[in-house]
Amino acid sequence: MRTQHEIEVWGTVVFVDVTSRVDINPAITEVNQYVQNVDELFSTYKENSIISQLRRGEIEIEQCPPEVIEVWNLCAFVKELTEGAFNPWAVAGGFDPSGLVKGWAADNCAEILLAAGADHIQVNAAGDLALRGGFTPEQPWSIGVVNPDNRLEILQTFEIIDGAIATSGTYERGAHINDPHTGMIAIGAKSATVIGPNGAIADALATALMVAGRDGGVWFTTPELSDYSAWVIDRHENVAWSIGPATA
Repeated sequence: MRTQHEIEVWGTVVFVDVTSRVDINPAITEVNQYVQNVDELFSTYKENSIISQLRRGEIEIEQCPPEVIEVWNLCAFVKELTEGAFNPWAVAGGFDPSGLVKGWAADNCAEILLAAGADHIQVNAAGDLALRGGFTPEQPWSIGVVNPDNRLEILQTFEIIDGAIATSGTYERGAHINDPHTGMIAIGAKSATVIGPNGAIADALATALMVAGRDGGVWFTTPELSDYSAWVIDRHENVAWSIGPATA
């Protein structure tokens, strides 16, 4: 049976599309509880969240729950890969992993559903998608990237069976990504989409490409990103470029 669910959290909606031969409702409840817990850990808007306490210097990273330490380490990994284009430490108020957490959480939601017996899974956390099992056994998930200037127009479509796809751009929140090097609004790209096996890394790379634009293409030549690809719309020219195995 195929079912669809919407969970309001993080100031947005997490959309779940799942096909299962077993009763998936208990797992949906678990996913709901999980994303609410993620909000309690990582929200920069909640005064008592772990991240808010960390940002105020009331606790050190070593005192944080394992999930926060895991995200901290993932952020450090991508910061190094992108030479600081992704840098959650260069944010006003202190460490803010918002550019990675949604992709990370979407992956974990998909794994909860997979463990519960779901066969085909899509978890969409406001543009950060975790995908498992294809749409059907014979058909991959078909994910479209819309025009940031015209939400009714799909510019590119990707077919994915298992993995993650993340898009950053001026879609829901306008120009909201800053360049860590300058503190100014990022001008590298208008929209950046990254496809790969890990949702957290794909999410962070998409954010970083908004900053670096074409200069970020070199990241995908490293062994660590051999399974990742990108499709990017330039900010100042009406053109797109791509790099990586899935877009070659």
